Amino acid sequence: MAQTIHFDALETRSADARAADLAVALPAQIARGQALPGYAGSLLGIDPATITNAEALAALPVLRKSDLGKAQANAAPFGGFTTKPAQAFTHIFQSPGPIYEPSSNAPDWWRMGRFLHAVGIGKDDIVQNCFGYHLTPAGMIFESGAQAVGAAVLPAGTGQTELQVIAARDVGTTAYAGTPDYLKIILEKADEMGVTLGITKAAVGGGALFPSLREYYTGRGITCLQSYATADLGNIAYESLAMEGMIVDEGVIVEIVTPGTGNPVVPGEVGEVIVTTLNPDYPLIRFATGDLSAILPGTSPCGRTNMRIKGWMGRADQTTKIKGMFVRPEQVAALVAHHADVTKARVVASREGEQDVMTVHIETSNDNPDAYTQSIVDVLKLKGKIVIAAPGSLPKDGLVIEDQRTYD
Repeated sequence: MAQTIHFDALETRSADARAADLAVALPAQIARGQALPGYAGSLLGIDPATITNAEALAALPVLRKSDLGKAQANAAPFGGFTTKPAQAFTHIFQSPGPIYEPSSNAPDWWRMGRFLHAVGIGKDDIVQNCFGYHLTPAGMIFESGAQAVGAAVLPAGTGQTELQVIAARDVGTTAYAGTPDYLKIILEKADEMGVTLGITKAAVGGGALFPSLREYYTGRGITCLQSYATADLGNIAYESLAMEGMIVDEGVIVEIVTPGTGNPVVPGEVGEVIVTTLNPDYPLIRFATGDLSAILPGTSPCGRTNMRIKGWMGRADQTTKIKGMFVRPEQVAALVAHHADVTKARVVASREGEQDVMTVHIETSNDNPDAYTQSIVDVLKLKGKIVIAAPGSLPKDGLVIEDQRTYD
């Protein structure tokens, strides 16, 4: 079923109109970047007037998250990449790394309203927002989107599933926002409690929406669509009711490049997602997400005319999203360094009962797994199963994070 009523006129622009608008907005953004110390001269010698489209962007250097982290270490908190001082923003968030991200209460600053509108969420809805509100920005990202479409928000956060059910029943929740698998946990708890919930719409992100899980929601009368967003960039792309790929948001430019480079791949080929934002407060130019995707030819049957991508297709590096949180190779290295008796560790991501599972294989002569429980939570920011491995027994294949989940 295609959606025919759109969020705004930007979604249905002709290719020529979108290109003309970009030819004005993109040079202005490049000029903003040139004025920022965070780019440290990397944009010197570039005439902003010549950077008018994605093809021209390909000549500029790629900005990686590791670059952002190093810059922030030298110029806290935002590394010189914002056009306003930290005090001028309404929120400062921290993601694993740590990486700090700014936020503003300007309308739909993260551009998530477009996605929630595509799900069908509007002024008659109450959204149970089960993304975290503390330190990481996902909760605020989706709340600002709900405000943009006029929906009320129950800021539920994560955990306390029984209370989630009671709240959803008592306030009349009609829509869910959160990771793909947590809604199933809420619904199953409601079944166990004999409670009937009125949730008919779900806007999910922070992890892969597996086909079997979407079918489960459909069977319960819930329309479930997913967005692709990051804490740094906000919304990048989103599904519509047509469910043919993901439509690129109107506030970003997406390129697909050969992983580890800035070189565009042949259209349709899988590569790393590079994003340039048009946000004047936080100009991220050719920001490497580390995610893999591919351009999907044509336009969506729903009437939105922007470029589409095939969705999230894995990671260009070993950094892996588990239960909505990124786990990075440097975090695994920090875990090993935290224990003198540990010689190696390997994190394995898998699925059990439509939920992400993290298993941490610890190579050590200590046969007590409880000795590592707290440091795993502290360093990896997630709870996980612990498997003790004998010294020298873990594979010597260079992998410290192994993703065993499939996305077919």
